[in-house]
Amino acid sequence: MTKPLRHVFVCTQQRPPNHPRGSCASAGAPPILQAFWAEQQKRQAYEKIAITYSGCLGPCDGGPNVLVYPDNVLYRGVGLADVAEIFDKHLEGGEVVERLRADAAVW
Repeated sequence: MTKPLRHVFVCTQQRPPNHPRGSCASAGAPPILQAFWAEQQKRQAYEKIAITYSGCLGPCDGGPNVLVYPDNVLYRGVGLADVAEIFDKHLEGGEVVERLRADAAVW
């Protein structure tokens, strides 16, 4: 395997129902992870983009959270409809999707 250009971490942290911090899994992260994997497959981007599920990335209340390295960009409140845009603009185009980017105070 070659070193990917970008590595995407999708938080799939699960906490008990009504936990005060919430969790990305309860906010819908598992289907988002599946959508990233589907886009990777559709685009045959295995050599360029790595997709990995992760535990807690920190700011649980704004999840689902997606972290992109080496760009050090945290996306918050990511929905299924956002996955293709993140792939198009950021992962392949190098342009951060500002409307989803976490505020500097958060990340």
